[in-house]
Amino acid sequence: MKSVNENIKPLCVDLDGTIISTDTLLESILLAGKQKPYIFILFPFWLMKGRAYLKKKISEHAIPDVSLLPYKENVLNFIKEEKSKGREIVLASATDKRIADSVANHLGIFDKVIATDNNFNLRSRNKGNTLTELFGEKGFDYIGDSSADLAVWKKADCALLVEPSDKLLNKVKSFSEQFIVFSSEKKNLKLFIKEIRVYQWIKNILIFLPMLMAHRPEFNIIQNSILAFIAFSFTASFVYILNDLLDLESDRQHPGKKKRPFASGRLPIHLGIISAPLFLIIGFGIGLLLLPVEFFWTLLIYLVLTTAYSFYLKKVIILDVIVLSCLYTIRLIAGANATGIEASPWLLGFSIFIFLSLAIMKRFTELGVMIEQNKSKTHGRGYRVEDISFLRNIGPASGYMSVLILALYVNSDKVISLYHTPQLLWLTLLCLLFWVSRIWLIAQRGKMLDDPILFIAKDYISYIVGFVITILIVVATF
Repeated sequence: MKSVNENIKPLCVDLDGTIISTDTLLESILLAGKQKPYIFILFPFWLMKGRAYLKKKISEHAIPDVSLLPYKENVLNFIKEEKSKGREIVLASATDKRIADSVANHLGIFDKVIATDNNFNLRSRNKGNTLTELFGEKGFDYIGDSSADLAVWKKADCALLVEPSDKLLNKVKSFSEQFIVFSSEKKNLKLFIKEIRVYQWIKNILIFLPMLMAHRPEFNIIQNSILAFIAFSFTASFVYILNDLLDLESDRQHPGKKKRPFASGRLPIHLGIISAPLFLIIGFGIGLLLLPVEFFWTLLIYLVLTTAYSFYLKKVIILDVIVLSCLYTIRLIAGANATGIEASPWLLGFSIFIFLSLAIMKRFTELGVMIEQNKSKTHGRGYRVEDISFLRNIGPASGYMSVLILALYVNSDKVISLYHTPQLLWLTLLCLLFWVSRIWLIAQRGKMLDDPILFIAKDYISYIVGFVITILIVVATF
């Protein structure tokens, strides 16, 4: 095979999926929709005037921060090496000219930029014809990544393919002897499971608490609790996907969140756009068809509140952590509504304060990271580094308030009717005091993960405390 390094022909380079692991059009749509949700209504009308017009209008409202895009270093290094040998490097992209120019200015390695402009969509056959007019047939080499590039590779001298499927590679081999492949290991299934946060479904165990606290492990109640757990889990995964799609730029500026599947570009954005509504349909379908209507309304309230949180409420200081604590408490209410068991006000009060403490801990940890990076304000949030002392004070206090509520519950008449030896429940208070104090001490030392729930799920001490509390409750019952 002829070495491309010996070829003095221009090297033409695609953008989306080739030098970046994302789709700038989809990112622009998400960014524009997040800033101005009403724009989604206009998309069909813009599309009726052609894809070029759609791209133009979207780029007028939103352009991704090109400095944060997930670039493919192996492809960029190859292009830079060719550039150093004197080759002309051309960015030939179907994305809007504004975005293509921004990327070219940021990278500083392109001699010329050709992109979609006005009413001309530079894609597939249009791109192939344009490059042929400029450099002649077989007068250029081309780096691309998708089946839309087949029409361009047929006009090129050497086809360079970025992470192609076997089917696409075989098609190129059928008409070109000159080809180079940039490959990488794909783990879409593993990344997708990570994206939908299966490990976060542990939060929905709260749905079973009303049944357990009421001491009613009956078959139909267990069945409804399981269905409610599944419905909430699928709906929650929809929210996780939606939140990650809307927070791409914020996540890319965070040392930990930038590794998330969509933010890092390891998982294609279109997969999230397709799968998110499917998860919502499954979750709502179970809630509407298989469970009491009261549960469905609770699930709907959860969706509205968590969506409002993703779009706006998470930017409002203090209100954001209160909303997070309410989202946990709604799970308890959902468990009660799914089974027909009345939710204990003691349990709801305990939930509000313990999860408020954990939500504050999440913000406290984020500010700690910002201080290490010499940043003054969290991106996309309302908190500043000087707020860390305030959070350090009210976070543990909220945790201790939850223990106080539990103490009042243990001393109530309700406990006497449910437990044979209620005095043992006082020992659970000591366990919780130890646990709350310990996790806040860990957070203070900077050892807490971004998400306290994830830390707790991996913390063996938390499991031991939970086991001891469970034993105490069981013994107190009988």
